[in-house]
Amino acid sequence: MPKIKTSRTRAPPEGFEEIESVLDEYARRMRDVESESHEGKRKAESTWPIMRINHTRSRYIYDLYYKREAISKELYDWLLKEKYADATLIAKWKRSGYENLCCARCVQSRDMNYAGSTCICRVPKAALKEGTVVECNFCGCRGCASGD
Repeated sequence: MPKIKTSRTRAPPEGFEEIESVLDEYARRMRDVESESHEGKRKAESTWPIMRINHTRSRYIYDLYYKREAISKELYDWLLKEKYADATLIAKWKRSGYENLCCARCVQSRDMNYAGSTCICRVPKAALKEGTVVECNFCGCRGCASGD
């Protein structure tokens, strides 16, 4: 059986104390969502709140480092290493056209219905028929195309 980590690998860099309370709040919200009942929900629907919290926590760290420049490179790298943020998702946000991406799975073509396509939430709303309701099966997103 693998060893369960009970503590961090090393002490956090300087500046972590300033954002620790916000990250603890995200952790508390995640525990609450994970422990709530999944009765009456579809299988995929039960993971949507988890995906949303992961997205907002990753966006918070992304904004701190890239937009507001409020944290150091050392702290940012440590947060990614300790899995406080989704590094794959942040890497996509840095690319043009993916600024509003909801989850990294929505741009993977291998999991989609049609070969070489992306998720329905990545299609701009202007390209869809009027009145069409868009909802991603993976994360519950209702549209994250940059053109919307």
